[in-house]
Amino acid sequence: MFSQNLRTVFLLACAVLAACTPLPPAPAPAPAAAASMPAPPWQRPGVQLLHIAPDESLLTITVRRGGALARLGHDHVVASHTLQGVVAPAPGRAQFRFRLDEMTVDEASLRQAAGLTTTPSADAIAGTRHNMLVRVLEAERYPWVGIDARRTGDKQVFDADITLHGVTRTVQLPVRIEETAGGRRLQASGSLLLKQSDFGIVPFAILGGAMAVQDQMELAFRITARQDVSAPGSIASPGR
Repeated sequence: MFSQNLRTVFLLACAVLAACTPLPPAPAPAPAAAASMPAPPWQRPGVQLLHIAPDESLLTITVRRGGALARLGHDHVVASHTLQGVVAPAPGRAQFRFRLDEMTVDEASLRQAAGLTTTPSADAIAGTRHNMLVRVLEAERYPWVGIDARRTGDKQVFDADITLHGVTRTVQLPVRIEETAGGRRLQASGSLLLKQSDFGIVPFAILGGAMAVQDQMELAFRITARQDVSAPGSIASPGR
């Protein structure tokens, strides 16, 4: 009986490893060239706009493993270093977006910062990225994630319309804001918990859910916006 049970466990482990091995199939979509972001409808002449500096901004999403065999998998951190958009400090508005196919997966420094202790292989990371873009997020069909935020009565909380996977949800977003250089530079940071299912996304799972990604995901951001940013993908002025 013991040998039979051992054989069953061995076969199950082999099946798990085979399921987690990335297939050689079609590669994930390649990033497209950045296009100018349309001006937000709330933009008005005379309203000071600060442009997001992508090289000084970061958005991360951490997803956790789940299921009965979670110990055989990994938690993951995906990140965007290509945020584009604007912030209007006076009216308390912000609009920005990023492309899913430009996100990175499991950068070592970001995994360490998130407190993740396992180390996925390069093949596992490539497989995760493919599954994320193709099977879960349908990035070719829904390439952009957009966030339109407006300040509420509480200056530290914004109402944010988040559009992901073709679905828009409004959430309350706590934000810490620091302004410097006489208002010509702004830094904003914050975090919140979201559920993939709220955006019509089915979390990735194999083996009948024995290995799966949890529905909840942790979003965190650190954004720098400046008055002097001019780069591809910046906001197009009205009338252009």
